Amino acid sequence: MDKIEKTNAMRLLDRAGIAYEALSYPSDGEAVDAVEVARLLGEPPERIFKTLILLGNDAQHSVCVIPGPSELDLKAAAAGFGIKSLSMLPVAQLKPVTGYVRGGCSPFGMKKTLRTAVDGSAAALPYVIVSGGRIGLQIRLKPDDLLKAAGAFYTSLIRQAAEPGHG
Repeated sequence: MDKIEKTNAMRLLDRAGIAYEALSYPSDGEAVDAVEVARLLGEPPERIFKTLILLGNDAQHSVCVIPGPSELDLKAAAAGFGIKSLSMLPVAQLKPVTGYVRGGCSPFGMKKTLRTAVDGSAAALPYVIVSGGRIGLQIRLKPDDLLKAAGAFYTSLIRQAAEPGHG
């Protein structure tokens, strides 16, 4: 780990005394999706969690952390935050709001702390992997440590597969 330059996310974890492992993968500086990150790291895709930034109808930003292969359920997410609706933050606003770029947005260590929810499926896993704060860097940690670091809570955030005949 001595060759990996510390990011804001890693410094936050260090200050909080939270154990983690930094994982790097080859990158040309372009964002790749979570399924590709899983392939590059040799990890199951459902262990790679992506960080999505949203804007609520209350004009507040929200963070949703969901399994890479899954789709965010905007209604469930809004309900989890106790608001009427959420929409995805335009990519152009990502860096000004979080300090991170698309593909390198960590759920912690942002410019300011944003309300954060983690999909409940994480709770059953021995570890999850999230962005380390830049493209090509991921952080492996326990789900409850993710909650602690991000000041987050568990809730249902992903779309469930449609039942046959109801799709």
